[in-house]
Amino acid sequence: MSREPLVLPNAPNQSLIQMISQDLPTLNKTQAKVARTILADPKSATQSSIANLAKKSAVSEPSVNRFCKRFKAKGFPDLKLRLAESLASGVCFLNPKIEPSDNVASFAPKTFDTAINNLVRVHENICHQRISQIVEAFVKARRIYFFGLGGSGIVARDAANQFLKLNLPVSSSDDILNQKMFASCSHNQDVFFLVSDTNDNQEMIEVAQMAKKMAP
Repeated sequence: MSREPLVLPNAPNQSLIQMISQDLPTLNKTQAKVARTILADPKSATQSSIANLAKKSAVSEPSVNRFCKRFKAKGFPDLKLRLAESLASGVCFLNPKIEPSDNVASFAPKTFDTAINNLVRVHENICHQRISQIVEAFVKARRIYFFGLGGSGIVARDAANQFLKLNLPVSSSDDILNQKMFASCSHNQDVFFLVSDTNDNQEMIEVAQMAKKMAP
């Protein structure tokens, strides 16, 4: 497999609801209040006045205007228009938080809604070019390695099991020492598929760099 990085086209623009949900942890206290009010009922927010939204959020109207600017809206009417466009896509892309007080009737739908939202998000941002490149690499591979650590190791192992059904030469490992050993002995036609729920796992990055370095 060529060790050159795969080139991806730009992903489709995120909807406003996606952006608010994604940026929520980074917002200041006042902005977070507005964000939570909108995310709790986006449809109601599209029909609200700036005064009503400010009251529901327990913030001032200028704070709502600053929130609009934070998400590059020209003003509150523009923000409502973008919210309506997000809702028109059919999915709100919210990850409802499961609370300790939730019972089966409430946390079960939240679990399924989260899974559905994640699948739709992937569907809308999928890169067909990358998939084509990965499939081609798998077909030409001398051997395929699936690596992961912790919970990601379980995902890597399951992926390897699925590929075994296709009669492909695969291995998996959730041990960092074994991963480094395989990477240090790699061939340029070997494919390393690293699974991680973050993009800054230094140990996994070292494995990837080691495998790339061994390519002739």
